[in-house]
Amino acid sequence: MTTTELGQALRRWRDRISPDTAGLPVGGQRRAAGLRREELALLAGVSVDYVTRLEQGRAASPSAQVVEALARSLRLTSDERAYLFALAGLVLPGPEVVPSYIPPSVLRLLDRLVGTPVAVTDAAFTLLMANPMHQALMGDMSGSRGFERNGVWGHFLGRTRLRHTQEERRALEIGMVSELRAIAAKYPSDRQLRRLIAELRARSERFAKLWASGVVGRLEVSHKTVEHPQVGLLALDCNVLRVDGNGMHILAYSAEPGTEDAEKLGLLAVIGTQKLAAE
Repeated sequence: MTTTELGQALRRWRDRISPDTAGLPVGGQRRAAGLRREELALLAGVSVDYVTRLEQGRAASPSAQVVEALARSLRLTSDERAYLFALAGLVLPGPEVVPSYIPPSVLRLLDRLVGTPVAVTDAAFTLLMANPMHQALMGDMSGSRGFERNGVWGHFLGRTRLRHTQEERRALEIGMVSELRAIAAKYPSDRQLRRLIAELRARSERFAKLWASGVVGRLEVSHKTVEHPQVGLLALDCNVLRVDGNGMHILAYSAEPGTEDAEKLGLLAVIGTQKLAAE
């Protein structure tokens, strides 16, 4: 297999998917119905230059993370995803690794929630995708790499727009640590997961204590307060939905209809759309 074949496949798949199918706003004059390189780069979290070099056969050996992001952004079937990995000279991730493939049926479900902030993480809380509303609410994570995309890492070691009471934070942390421990037991051969846990234990005293204590819990529906730089505080409900078979989490945020928080979410829908249209 050659990078030329890889480039041809990427271009073919890019041409067949429309912006609205990929969750992007459609605006202005378009010469083709498919995705632009800029739009694919935005969805996959890579540079436009890198997409160009891949399509032109000037870039070799993309990482498994990049290939997975491209497959997800292009809405590839499981067979097409396997073909893309083969073209890239990579082995398809096996059952010993935390799954990161989002089935097309889940993507279609998310397409219907266009007005709702929604994100999908793998079973270990690593962000796989976020719709424009979620990006507008929580910030654009497309440029984040490695552990920066992990929700547990972000809570204990990074920055977040979420604000918690002491009780809320305790419940959240117990749920995160408990589920991460269960996933680590299920996928003991996942080296990236082991590295994540080792880093968290070494750098966060709170995480290390909870991990050592053997806490047991589960993330459930919860109340979230988001401090947004443009619209201020939003009091929202966060529902955690789980995808059977692979343990993925679907996080969906909502506000009580008719409230000031619902109005702020409506404003964020405009802000997010304008931002994506300008990029």
